Amino acid sequence: MQTEVYEIHEGTYAVCSKSPYDSMILEEDGSYEVHDNTSHIIDYGCNFFGSTYQGRREGAIHILNSRYKVPIVIEDSKNMIFFPTGDKKDQKCCWIALNKIKSYIPQGKKTKVYFQNGESYIFDISFHSFQNQVLRASRLDSILLNRKNKKTAEK
Repeated sequence: MQTEVYEIHEGTYAVCSKSPYDSMILEEDGSYEVHDNTSHIIDYGCNFFGSTYQGRREGAIHILNSRYKVPIVIEDSKNMIFFPTGDKKDQKCCWIALNKIKSYIPQGKKTKVYFQNGESYIFDISFHSFQNQVLRASRLDSILLNRKNKKTAEK
């Protein structure tokens, strides 16, 4: 199935670049090809939920005190945190939803990821780098959750 516009939602598992103009979307019930680049889909996702990619990125940089391959919160209330497998401008970059990962294992010089729906996908990123990205995104998630809980407790 091919579509022209894609909105990231709770069922989105990953957004992967196929070419400078096309992306593959992995969802809980299948995969879709989209005639749009990955960067634009991520930007559109942030805009759709009321922010900008740059604003989300700057917020994550501030929270994590890190500028490299920064995870971003696409949508806050539904805990939609995505992290990149490489530089955003890299043609092989994929953005993966943190909360959709069940497990992951090394697969040669790449990483095989098992998702919550039982499907798996091999990403072009070393196991060590993938693990670092998961930890970075988990740290962002944990800090934000602690801040929310603290605010709730103060009320």
